[in-house]
Amino acid sequence: MAAIAEKIPEELEQIGDAVEAFCRAEVIARHQTNHALLNDPRNTYREDGRFVDDVIAQIKAVRMASAKAGFYNVSVPEDLGGAGFGMLAYYTLLERIYRVCGAHNWLCDFVVSHWAFGPSPVLSQVTERAKSEILNGMIAGETIMCFGMSEPGAGSDAAMLKTRAVKSGEGWKISGRKIWTTHIPIADYCIVFAITDPDRAAKKAGGISTFLVPTSAAGVTVESIIRMHGHIGGNEGITVLEDVDVEPWQLVGELHEGFRIGLFGVSMGRIYNSARAVGLARWALEMAIDYASQREAFGNPIAAYQGVSFPLADSATEIHAAHLMGLNVAQLLDNGERAIKELSMTKSYSVQAAVRAVDRAIQTHGAMGFTNELGLHDAYARVRQANVADGTNEILSRTIAQRLFKGDTEL
Repeated sequence: MAAIAEKIPEELEQIGDAVEAFCRAEVIARHQTNHALLNDPRNTYREDGRFVDDVIAQIKAVRMASAKAGFYNVSVPEDLGGAGFGMLAYYTLLERIYRVCGAHNWLCDFVVSHWAFGPSPVLSQVTERAKSEILNGMIAGETIMCFGMSEPGAGSDAAMLKTRAVKSGEGWKISGRKIWTTHIPIADYCIVFAITDPDRAAKKAGGISTFLVPTSAAGVTVESIIRMHGHIGGNEGITVLEDVDVEPWQLVGELHEGFRIGLFGVSMGRIYNSARAVGLARWALEMAIDYASQREAFGNPIAAYQGVSFPLADSATEIHAAHLMGLNVAQLLDNGERAIKELSMTKSYSVQAAVRAVDRAIQTHGAMGFTNELGLHDAYARVRQANVADGTNEILSRTIAQRLFKGDTEL
């Protein structure tokens, strides 16, 4: 990778080295020891598409080991029990994790707490009772949550939510249906978005509230597992909520202002997806360079042929640009900037560059590029999916254009 003029702070470099060592010892080693369990879907999933108990135990073990080592909560605010390092640490560590582990050592997803399944600044607005009853378990990696925003008729336009929270005594009763909820099959809690003031919601002036709901609560049912990419199981689900009782202490943030929490979470998701995309793209490019240097055809390493080497050079250029964009926007966020335009640019460019990089790596490997052994097909599925997650490329282009035409033209 090309040199970077302004070096990452030495402390972060040291944490990165330690995280890499952790990944090799706790993630890659687990996949090697438990390969049949973790990488053969016939063993990984139950008939209904959920993870088997042994896989859930492996996921929990990585979370808890990372929490004990001090990595899991590295970007969680200090007042919530984390190290409080911010978005630059979040970006650099995630990028390194995916560059080291690739796509097929997928337990790496649980080394650093993701905003939608574990402790993060999103939980800064939970009540004191929620902190005392729930937060300690999440900080320790013992429990996991999920983020229930998307619905069958409400994806990019979250204002189309149909889930309702109707006043009932001092609390509310929630009814509705959620879809694309990552980790709902294994989560202990779900942050549920529901309309509490239909008139305000119709005017897009608030009216949406957020609640922390135990997945074991009466009325919460994971109706089905969503299978994707031809897999026989998955970790996304469709969830039905029927008159689920919630109390005031389960409200997250201010009543009727929950949409702000959703937007904040999605912003963190865009940092996450940018870092993951760059990390997987670098992993794939390095594999392709190594293979092209060794594989011979017509008396020469295939790297000698421009048809092979030039596409990889293009990928290196794009990955370098995406990496610099990610470092820049993370620092802007740490400096208190909203960086709406820059974050949208970074996520959109990074995930698209990653798709091209992984595709070129597959092409470089020829038929080998499609094998389960290399994991490039897993990487392609992941980065292609990232082009939709936390704001599609089209939504991001719309945001960028809006900012430009409102006068935000600094580039």
